[in-house]
Amino acid sequence: MNDLKDRLLEGMAIPACPLALEPNGTWSERHQGAVVNYYCDAGAGGIAVGVHTTQFEIREPRYGLFEPVLELCANRVESATQQGQVKIKVAGICGETAQAVREAEIATRFGYDVGLLSMAALKSWSEEAIVAHCREVAEVIPVFGFYLQPAVGGLDLSYDFWRGFAEIDNIVGIKIAAFNRYRTLDVIRAVVDAGRDDIALYTGNDDHIIGDLLTPFRFGSGDAVKTRWFSGGLLGQWAVWTERAVAMLETIQRVRAADAVPVEWLTRNAQLTDANSAVFDSANGFAGCIPGINEILRRQGLLPSSRCLNPDEVLSPGQTAEIDRVTAAYSWLVDDGFVVQNRDRWLQNDS
Repeated sequence: MNDLKDRLLEGMAIPACPLALEPNGTWSERHQGAVVNYYCDAGAGGIAVGVHTTQFEIREPRYGLFEPVLELCANRVESATQQGQVKIKVAGICGETAQAVREAEIATRFGYDVGLLSMAALKSWSEEAIVAHCREVAEVIPVFGFYLQPAVGGLDLSYDFWRGFAEIDNIVGIKIAAFNRYRTLDVIRAVVDAGRDDIALYTGNDDHIIGDLLTPFRFGSGDAVKTRWFSGGLLGQWAVWTERAVAMLETIQRVRAADAVPVEWLTRNAQLTDANSAVFDSANGFAGCIPGINEILRRQGLLPSSRCLNPDEVLSPGQTAEIDRVTAAYSWLVDDGFVVQNRDRWLQNDS
């Protein structure tokens, strides 16, 4: 457990893995494995599977993909680990308590290290009941908390909730994806006030990635001042152009250590947010978020299509042109050269 916490606190890029579907909607195991190979070779410190980007519908009986996808990805990550690329495996966990505990048990069986716990299904619950729910799941698997923005199904949670959450022993991290500065501060302050220096903070705020990573968050006064940083990111945005994301995080860590932030990085923060707006389709309430991620990987030849299990979940009008625009404008974000050099090997590697 301490090794897991230490590695998370050191900081890493954790992409949220998409689902590889053929144009007809069938699952492509070959491309699923290729995407995981890509993340491993790109230097990602971990991979999150069974999360929003992987499509929550994989749990539906008509698809029956939750266990097969988790197993294939776990096996591929384990293969990379055996070759010296030690990675943390994060499994998405959702639903009410019985379902969440069952998913945590499945993840444990497949060797996942952490459960990223969505609370989107608990909108009618009291915060006290949600804390109790989290505690039950944490008895099965180390838990990564998840503050998901309401625009895509999350719920608003108070400082008091996060203060209680931070008191659960088996919490190892929190992904903050509130897309809201006030609520982001609530979570960090709650963790600080709970005295939990061992809980790693990971940004999921795709609208402020670099800003989160560059900011020292300080609370208190005098000798009681405490500072916390975001250790890394667990992001759908980092499911694309991952090799560049890893390099970016490493550079930001060096910038932080030097205690001097070049103005260039403030500009890049805005540029990355602009790129994310195209990929995630913010203009249309994030309706094309998953297809946007898939489209980038399709263009690179890592996915066979941008298809989602729900055939109505497609790129929004104008989204393709927006992706074209940001890809051309921000070449520092794009890792096409890295992908071209390695893609055939990733697609052929069945280990």
